[in-house]
Amino acid sequence: MWIDPDSYHYLPILVLAAVGFAIGVVLVGANHFLGTRARVKTKEKYDVYECGVPPIGNARQQFSVRYYVVGIVFLLFDVEVVFMYPWAVVYRRFLSQGLFIFVEMLTFFVILLAGYFYLLGRKGLDWD
Repeated sequence: MWIDPDSYHYLPILVLAAVGFAIGVVLVGANHFLGTRARVKTKEKYDVYECGVPPIGNARQQFSVRYYVVGIVFLLFDVEVVFMYPWAVVYRRFLSQGLFIFVEMLTFFVILLAGYFYLLGRKGLDWD
């Protein structure tokens, strides 16, 4: 046979990829054949649409760098909290093997708090 017997482990992945590709082709084809098309090309068709409000001014406005910094800091601390959840789930099970799991999370939390206090000291969360 031309297929390696060990490669049958990948068959579910191949089937999933084929089904996903087939669903995509069927949906795009159905949209092409069943969807309605605008026959008349008008100015309103190509105008920018945003909640029915006509655009005023230039779309390219400057944002403060602090806006992006606060966003990145939020993502950073949010991801750190996500790492704490699995630890809390398995905490009791591994506590019987020693206090390493507690010391490990305590170290992680101290580093996280040090970063937070550093950010407060540098006034990284102030808008003014």
